[in-house]
Amino acid sequence: MSELLVNAEGGLTTAGYAVTIVVGIVLFLTAVFFASKSSSQKRMSTKQLVFCAAALALAYLTSYIKLFEMPWGGSVTLFSMLFIVLIANWYGVKTGILVGFAYGIIQFIQEPYVLTFFQVCCDYILAFAALGVAGFFAKSKYGLVKGYIIAVLARGAFHAIGGYLYWMDYMPDNFPKALASLYPILYNYSYLLVEGVITVIIISIPAVSKGLARVKQMAEE
Repeated sequence: MSELLVNAEGGLTTAGYAVTIVVGIVLFLTAVFFASKSSSQKRMSTKQLVFCAAALALAYLTSYIKLFEMPWGGSVTLFSMLFIVLIANWYGVKTGILVGFAYGIIQFIQEPYVLTFFQVCCDYILAFAALGVAGFFAKSKYGLVKGYIIAVLARGAFHAIGGYLYWMDYMPDNFPKALASLYPILYNYSYLLVEGVITVIIISIPAVSKGLARVKQMAEE
């Protein structure tokens, strides 16, 4: 069975990717089910669940479409963070955090790096769940852009915390020694901010912005 999911190099096969996505979506739907059971608020509609599941799958798939690698490590992906931010922008902070949480679980299943439990929380659970804070800016002018920027900074903060606590000994040889004390900050924000700048430029293009606005209208109807 494992040969169907993992190739000879230790990576996932096409079936492995599919199973990982399905597991993540199931985890998300399970979390929504139990959250709605314990909440007096209105439950998520079927349409909202579909949009959340689709965003989760797209975020996962695009996270493995790497545009380029940064010199110190870290990859700039094809706007993978944007899909979680969009959910937060459409449905609010709580839903955004929940989808980000599920996304972090999927990332952990695909590439698990485990030093301690708290390290896993910083690098996967908290970092990706933090993308949900974009929802705080949903109703403000240029809310998507503002929310995206803050979400990227929030994700980077948790990665940096984990870096200071657990990853200082893994500093690459080509990292400037004079900046060693800033390694977790510079390493994580180097690729996150580059992807962030590219994404903000793209979503600020009038045609793209109008298209996203129409999708938001469809998602909220």
